[in-house]
Amino acid sequence: MILVSACLAGKPVRYNGTPATDTIVEQLIAQKKAISVCPELLGGFVTPREPAEIVGGNGYDVLDGKARVIEYSGTDVTNMYIEGAARALAIANEQDVDLVVLKENSPSCGSNMIYDGNFQGVKQSGAGVTTAMFRRAGIRVISELELEKELAGV
Repeated sequence: MILVSACLAGKPVRYNGTPATDTIVEQLIAQKKAISVCPELLGGFVTPREPAEIVGGNGYDVLDGKARVIEYSGTDVTNMYIEGAARALAIANEQDVDLVVLKENSPSCGSNMIYDGNFQGVKQSGAGVTTAMFRRAGIRVISELELEKELAGV
């Protein structure tokens, strides 16, 4: 089973209330080969919500207590991100997920790139909180940008 970010499945759950629909993900959902979750909603957030970025590192650093997830207004929402990641991981384990496809650039779901924590639109290499938790649990995570090649066996 494949677990995917709910926004990629066409659900308007991103911070600004929009989806990030990916047609391949929609096909996988329709074929019952994938299930969708939104770690941020699982952590207690609502849509829309303030944008947030990881300050002081990446998702691994957040899990290790060395970095925080902060909203644009300055509110620390680290615990909500960790809670959402843990709930998403529990679902992945229940559903025997072996591949996860998460939305790139997100402080929760980014697998290769995240924003740098300065709210200036600058990206840096790094993983989000949910990606870090999944990878530490031994579950492979890719972004939607890698999905087509993955399914083609490239």
